[in-house]
Amino acid sequence: MGSHMNVIDYLRQHIRTVPDWPSPGVQFRDITPLLQNPRVFRVLIDQFVHRYMAPDLRPDVVAGIDARGFILGAVIAYELNIGFVPIRKKGKLPFDTVSEEYELEYGSATVEIHTDAVRPGDCVLLIDDLIATGGTMMAGKRLLEKLGASVIEGAAIVDLPELGGSQLLRDAGLPLFTLVDFSGH
Repeated sequence: MGSHMNVIDYLRQHIRTVPDWPSPGVQFRDITPLLQNPRVFRVLIDQFVHRYMAPDLRPDVVAGIDARGFILGAVIAYELNIGFVPIRKKGKLPFDTVSEEYELEYGSATVEIHTDAVRPGDCVLLIDDLIATGGTMMAGKRLLEKLGASVIEGAAIVDLPELGGSQLLRDAGLPLFTLVDFSGH
């Protein structure tokens, strides 16, 4: 595989679109085929690892968002030789936590992180599989900032720009790195 574009096309071919899931009219972007093929998984992870090996972008810790952000974030943290912290849905973490509520299409949700997960001044890479409305990543950013850390970048495999999340996050001052965007369909 040669240029960056070839790599992105290669990854895009391994994202499965499932129509009408979880509800009618939704085109669900399923990343599990990226993970189950060992060569594709390695190419995927390397896109992030190579970026964050750069001294000016190298984080102190990776924070992954429940649940697919755990899969990516843990492997990326391991490859960068830094720690990983989970941002979990409410009620899953056993130790002292801070929480952040955010709005969903219907109602709201809460994410939590352990109070000792990051230290003031830590530079954090925040990772999830996909950016849709941006609500979860925004809540994760605020959580990490409550503990005094700074989020250097938000990263995801897929951006769905038409749902407005990536614009919302950038407007809030969070740089983003995504590999594949599905716009206009």
